[in-house]
Amino acid sequence: MNREKKAITVALYGLLIALAMVLSFVETMIPIPIPVPGIKLGLANLVTVVGLYLIGIPGTIAVTLIRIVLVGLSFGNPYSMIYGLSGSFLSLFVMAVLKETGKLSQVSVLGGIAHNIGQITFAAVIVQTPGVFYYLPFLLAAGCIAGTLIGIVGGIITERLQRAMRGIKK
Repeated sequence: MNREKKAITVALYGLLIALAMVLSFVETMIPIPIPVPGIKLGLANLVTVVGLYLIGIPGTIAVTLIRIVLVGLSFGNPYSMIYGLSGSFLSLFVMAVLKETGKLSQVSVLGGIAHNIGQITFAAVIVQTPGVFYYLPFLLAAGCIAGTLIGIVGGIITERLQRAMRGIKK
Protein backbone atom coordinates (compact mmCIF):
# COMPACT_ATOMS: atom_id res chain seq x y z
CA MET A 1 0.00 0.00 0.00
CA ASN A 2 1.49 3.32 -0.98
CA ARG A 3 1.84 6.15 1.54
CA GLU A 4 -1.12 8.13 0.24
CA LYS A 5 -3.51 5.18 0.50
CA LYS A 6 -2.13 4.30 3.92
CA ALA A 7 -2.70 7.86 5.11
CA ILE A 8 -6.27 7.82 3.78
CA THR A 9 -6.91 4.49 5.53
CA VAL A 10 -5.55 5.71 8.86
CA ALA A 11 -7.56 8.92 8.59
CA LEU A 12 -10.74 6.98 7.77
CA TYR A 13 -10.26 4.64 10.76
CA GLY A 14 -9.65 7.64 13.01
CA LEU A 15 -12.79 9.35 11.74
CA LEU A 16 -14.87 6.22 12.28
CA ILE A 17 -13.57 5.78 15.84
CA ALA A 18 -14.17 9.46 16.65
CA LEU A 19 -17.66 9.36 15.17
CA ALA A 20 -18.53 6.22 17.14
CA MET A 21 -17.30 7.86 20.34
CA VAL A 22 -19.34 11.00 19.69
CA LEU A 23 -22.44 8.92 18.92
CA SER A 24 -21.90 6.91 22.12
CA PHE A 25 -21.69 10.12 24.12
CA VAL A 26 -24.76 11.61 22.44
CA GLU A 27 -26.66 8.42 23.20
CA THR A 28 -25.96 8.80 26.93
CA MET A 29 -27.70 12.19 26.82
CA ILE A 30 -30.91 10.91 25.19
CA PRO A 31 -33.41 9.66 27.77
CA ILE A 32 -35.35 6.58 26.75
CA PRO A 33 -38.71 6.47 28.55
CA ILE A 34 -38.86 2.68 28.78
CA PRO A 35 -38.48 1.05 32.22
CA VAL A 36 -36.41 -1.87 30.89
CA PRO A 37 -32.69 -1.77 31.69
CA GLY A 38 -30.31 -2.07 28.78
CA ILE A 39 -32.42 -0.57 26.02
CA LYS A 40 -30.41 1.91 23.97
CA LEU A 41 -30.64 3.41 20.51
CA GLY A 42 -27.36 1.85 19.41
CA LEU A 43 -26.14 4.94 17.59
CA ALA A 44 -22.51 3.80 17.66
CA ASN A 45 -23.59 0.63 15.87
CA LEU A 46 -24.22 2.85 12.88
CA VAL A 47 -20.44 3.10 12.55
CA THR A 48 -20.12 -0.69 12.79
CA VAL A 49 -22.69 -1.28 10.04
CA VAL A 50 -21.14 1.34 7.76
CA GLY A 51 -17.66 0.06 8.57
CA LEU A 52 -18.49 -3.47 7.49
CA TYR A 53 -19.38 -2.28 4.03
CA LEU A 54 -16.79 0.49 3.79
CA ILE A 55 -13.59 -0.90 5.33
CA GLY A 56 -14.35 -4.61 5.66
CA ILE A 57 -14.39 -7.05 8.54
CA PRO A 58 -10.81 -6.72 9.92
CA GLY A 59 -10.98 -2.91 9.94
CA THR A 60 -14.41 -2.92 11.56
CA ILE A 61 -13.19 -5.30 14.27
CA ALA A 62 -10.32 -2.90 15.02
CA VAL A 63 -12.59 0.17 15.04
CA THR A 64 -15.15 -1.60 17.26
CA LEU A 65 -12.56 -2.80 19.76
CA ILE A 66 -10.90 0.62 20.03
CA ARG A 67 -14.29 2.34 20.32
CA ILE A 68 -15.48 0.08 23.14
CA VAL A 69 -12.28 0.50 25.12
CA LEU A 70 -12.13 4.28 24.66
CA VAL A 71 -15.84 4.77 25.42
CA GLY A 72 -15.56 2.51 28.46
CA LEU A 73 -12.59 4.49 29.75
CA SER A 74 -14.24 7.83 28.97
CA PHE A 75 -17.89 7.36 29.92
CA GLY A 76 -18.17 3.96 31.57
CA ASN A 77 -16.33 1.38 33.61
CA PRO A 78 -14.73 -2.05 33.12
CA TYR A 79 -18.13 -3.76 33.23
CA SER A 80 -19.52 -1.53 30.49
CA MET A 81 -16.52 -2.47 28.36
CA ILE A 82 -17.05 -6.19 28.95
CA TYR A 83 -20.78 -5.95 28.24
CA GLY A 84 -20.03 -3.87 25.16
CA LEU A 85 -17.52 -6.43 23.93
CA SER A 86 -19.87 -9.38 24.52
CA GLY A 87 -22.70 -7.79 22.57
CA SER A 88 -20.68 -6.04 19.88
CA PHE A 89 -18.57 -8.97 18.84
CA LEU A 90 -21.48 -11.42 18.63
CA SER A 91 -23.32 -8.78 16.62
CA LEU A 92 -20.30 -8.15 14.41
CA PHE A 93 -19.85 -11.89 13.84
CA VAL A 94 -23.50 -12.32 12.78
CA MET A 95 -23.39 -9.26 10.52
CA ALA A 96 -20.11 -10.37 8.91
CA VAL A 97 -21.58 -13.81 8.13
CA LEU A 98 -24.77 -12.30 6.68
CA LYS A 99 -23.17 -9.33 4.93
CA GLU A 100 -23.04 -10.94 1.49
CA THR A 101 -26.45 -12.63 1.68
CA GLY A 102 -28.81 -9.98 2.99
CA LYS A 103 -29.82 -6.38 2.59
CA LEU A 104 -28.02 -3.97 4.88
CA SER A 105 -31.20 -3.27 6.89
CA GLN A 106 -31.74 -7.01 7.50
CA VAL A 107 -28.10 -7.48 8.46
CA SER A 108 -28.43 -4.58 10.91
CA VAL A 109 -31.60 -5.97 12.53
CA LEU A 110 -30.03 -9.39 13.03
CA GLY A 111 -26.91 -7.69 14.36
CA GLY A 112 -29.06 -5.78 16.88
CA ILE A 113 -30.72 -9.01 17.99
CA ALA A 114 -27.34 -10.75 18.33
CA HIS A 115 -26.03 -7.79 20.33
CA ASN A 116 -28.86 -8.15 22.85
CA ILE A 117 -28.48 -11.93 23.06
CA GLY A 118 -24.73 -11.57 23.67
CA GLN A 119 -25.19 -9.02 26.42
CA ILE A 120 -28.04 -10.81 28.19
CA THR A 121 -26.16 -14.12 28.06
CA PHE A 122 -23.10 -12.46 29.54
CA ALA A 123 -25.28 -10.87 32.23
CA ALA A 124 -26.76 -14.28 33.10
CA VAL A 125 -23.25 -15.69 33.52
CA ILE A 126 -22.10 -12.74 35.66
CA VAL A 127 -25.11 -12.70 38.02
CA GLN A 128 -25.39 -16.50 37.86
CA THR A 129 -29.11 -16.56 37.27
CA PRO A 130 -31.19 -17.18 34.17
CA GLY A 131 -33.76 -14.67 35.49
CA VAL A 132 -32.21 -11.90 33.40
CA PHE A 133 -33.55 -13.62 30.30
CA TYR A 134 -36.92 -12.19 31.36
CA TYR A 135 -35.74 -8.96 29.72
CA LEU A 136 -34.89 -10.65 26.43
CA PRO A 137 -38.26 -10.19 24.66
CA PHE A 138 -38.18 -6.46 25.43
CA LEU A 139 -34.56 -6.20 24.32
CA LEU A 140 -35.27 -8.14 21.12
CA ALA A 141 -38.17 -5.85 20.24
CA ALA A 142 -36.00 -2.80 20.87
CA GLY A 143 -33.15 -4.41 18.90
CA CYS A 144 -35.45 -4.95 15.91
CA ILE A 145 -36.64 -1.36 15.95
CA ALA A 146 -33.20 0.16 16.49
CA GLY A 147 -31.60 -2.28 14.03
CA THR A 148 -34.11 -1.30 11.35
CA LEU A 149 -33.48 2.41 11.84
CA ILE A 150 -29.70 1.98 12.01
CA GLY A 151 -29.86 -0.21 8.89
CA ILE A 152 -31.83 2.35 6.90
CA VAL A 153 -29.58 5.25 7.89
CA GLY A 154 -26.48 3.07 7.53
CA GLY A 155 -27.51 2.11 4.00
CA ILE A 156 -27.89 5.73 2.98
CA ILE A 157 -24.55 6.72 4.54
CA THR A 158 -22.71 3.71 3.10
CA GLU A 159 -23.96 4.39 -0.42
CA ARG A 160 -22.93 8.04 -0.26
CA LEU A 161 -19.53 7.33 1.28
CA GLN A 162 -18.76 4.62 -1.25
CA ARG A 163 -19.49 7.08 -4.07
CA ALA A 164 -17.32 9.74 -2.42
CA MET A 165 -14.47 7.28 -1.80
CA ARG A 166 -14.42 6.15 -5.43
CA GLY A 167 -13.41 9.70 -6.27
CA ILE A 168 -10.62 9.66 -3.67
CA LYS A 169 -9.19 6.28 -4.69
CA LYS A 170 -8.69 7.30 -8.32
